[in-house]
Amino acid sequence: MENVNCEQNGKVLGPVSEACSFVSTTVQSQHSLEMAAKNSGPGMNLSQKQGFTMFQKGECSIAGLLIHSTNEKMSIYHAKVKGLLNPGTALLLLEAQAATGFIIDPVTEQKLSVDEAVQEGIIGTDVYDNLVSAEKAAIGFKDPYTGDLISLFEALKKDLVVQSHGLRLLEAQVATGGIIDPLSGRRISVSAAYQRGIFDEEMNKVLSDPSDDTRGFFDPNTQENLSFLELKQRCVSDPKTGLCLLIVTDKVVKGIQLHIDEKFKEFFKKTLVSLKYGRFRGREVTLWEIINSEYFTADQTREFVEKVKTGECTIETIITKVTTTIEQAERKKKEIMFHGLRHKVSAQQLLQSNIINENLFQKLDKGLTTREEVLQLQSVKRYLTGTCSIAGVFVESTNEKMSIHQAMKKDLLMPGTALILLEAQAATGFLIDPVKNAKFTVDEAVKEKLISADLHQKLLSAERAVTGYKDPYTGNVISLFQALKKDLIVKDHGIRLLEAQIATGGIIDPVNSHRLPVDVAYQRGMFDAEMNKILSDPSDDTKGFFDPNTKDNLTYMQLMERCVMEPETGLCLLCLRDLCYIDNQTIFAFQKHTISITKGKFKGRTMSIWECLNSDYITDMKRREIVREFSSNKLTIEQIIRIIITIIEEREHRAQTNITVNGFRKKISLMELLKSEIIDRQTFEEAQTGNLTVTDLLKKSSVQKYLEGDSSIAGILVESTNEKMSIHQAMKKGLLMPGT
Repeated sequence: MENVNCEQNGKVLGPVSEACSFVSTTVQSQHSLEMAAKNSGPGMNLSQKQGFTMFQKGECSIAGLLIHSTNEKMSIYHAKVKGLLNPGTALLLLEAQAATGFIIDPVTEQKLSVDEAVQEGIIGTDVYDNLVSAEKAAIGFKDPYTGDLISLFEALKKDLVVQSHGLRLLEAQVATGGIIDPLSGRRISVSAAYQRGIFDEEMNKVLSDPSDDTRGFFDPNTQENLSFLELKQRCVSDPKTGLCLLIVTDKVVKGIQLHIDEKFKEFFKKTLVSLKYGRFRGREVTLWEIINSEYFTADQTREFVEKVKTGECTIETIITKVTTTIEQAERKKKEIMFHGLRHKVSAQQLLQSNIINENLFQKLDKGLTTREEVLQLQSVKRYLTGTCSIAGVFVESTNEKMSIHQAMKKDLLMPGTALILLEAQAATGFLIDPVKNAKFTVDEAVKEKLISADLHQKLLSAERAVTGYKDPYTGNVISLFQALKKDLIVKDHGIRLLEAQIATGGIIDPVNSHRLPVDVAYQRGMFDAEMNKILSDPSDDTKGFFDPNTKDNLTYMQLMERCVMEPETGLCLLCLRDLCYIDNQTIFAFQKHTISITKGKFKGRTMSIWECLNSDYITDMKRREIVREFSSNKLTIEQIIRIIITIIEEREHRAQTNITVNGFRKKISLMELLKSEIIDRQTFEEAQTGNLTVTDLLKKSSVQKYLEGDSSIAGILVESTNEKMSIHQAMKKGLLMPGT
């Protein structure tokens, strides 16, 4: 039993055979023990009971199961009820718990006496008598001849306990930190146990070299009989509680029986493998245990055995395959993940989609750049979450913000217009509550009463543009564009949704749960040149969105351009204006005359006066003034054009003058960049006039270098363990001198 460690104040002292002498050998009175038990109280958690109990000094027994496929923790008794453990196996594990001090509930983290466990419903009455008997291994047996309280070992010697049963309980005690002396309520060292006559060399030898007769515990994954220590070594420690949990594979959960030739089963059992990754890291395990672990399916296990049996593979080849598989699985667990539209997206996926480059990927992998830093990049943020769709409406006359659905209920939007806008939200990721600045899936939006139940199915249909459509011929998940090509959705409806995706950041790949650059979408068959042409040069047939102010049919991008951006949240809101004071004759005159825009967001466009008056450049007060003066013949069309051009130019000049970028600790103006010679005069003027966007400016390597700097030495990589750590952590561990 040289591998069994014991602890003092949380520090591992060494093997039981050498180092458990720390325990005080002072015998406490039975009265003290009874008082301690009384004071502990039923149902206390681990930390609460620790101060009152002595059995707590040992290591934890096998506390329960960890269902690998769901990551669910489960008590031993619950696992028996659900059929994951057969009654005999469950009883043995519960007896081991009782014999080492407590019945354990890994879900609530409680450690209870047998009586308390029944009262709390952790165990049933069907195992009560057996567990009360096993609990005597911790609290002591009554000698029928003397009436004295004696230990488990002494009860074994006096034939008060069946030999095989007693050996199992004694082994569980030794495997969890030492033999329990019921008189003191403490675990004691082997040498101290020898002196007290509650253990001897013969029994130590039996437990140290278990035979098939003494392997009384069963591994449901490998179908092997094991000693308690062997089974415990196959468990994992719960990172939150430290409880010892036996992993149960999907094969056990599904009740899959593997019928393997005994000869080859033994061959795999005798083949030992040392692994550098995963839960087997640092110990030698049998190939049989490895292929029956959570890393491999039942079919893979059968395939490994069959290939060795037929001579198709050597055992060395199988070892290489399983080692590679486990290494890849463990690397994937450590892989840096990002939140996509519906599920996690790996850095590798971003690289494959050309969203990040190889250089940035390597920096992430080596810990030279953090996930948070990558998320700050607009190019990454755009493809992971997209830009905001039209989130709601802003009622200009009341200065009120509301959701699309609320605007429809208040008759501010027609039902058809509202539905199309809500479908665009669903197809670009989420339905939006602009009042709470919150995003929801369609199902969540119904629960939150953001939308009414009558819209549920229609919006679920639109949401498939994000989650994917099922190909009726292959069963595969396909994108919106692919569904359009297969005539699974109506063409004009599909084009509207596709256009909304492109206008808000890019086409969505439902399999990888993020948006794609156009060239990658082409490669993956999620877009093509023909569709690009349709969306780039829209006709009246493809203008599927309606401007309630101007009564124009528009593309989604055109409608977004007419929206206002809320500064505090960045939400895109459709401004609803009160235009009933403008007569049709005036509207017609404004629609008839156009303006060539040279600055701002409409730069290069020819727009009607009517469109300009309904843009966010013109306030409600100014619009009313222009209409009033035009109606009273105080303003001509030419004068109105000059007024509008002046308003746009002045606003854009103010905006460009105030352009700032993020520095190390504060905002930096364009003028400061120019004075510091980080940008030249030409770049400064291009940014001021709007010919160069801030996003494009920040992409310039010269600007990036001075604003963000190159990476300093971020930490160290310990070659022997492949472990990354901070400079300070390395100093604390003695890997770097303080001066270094």
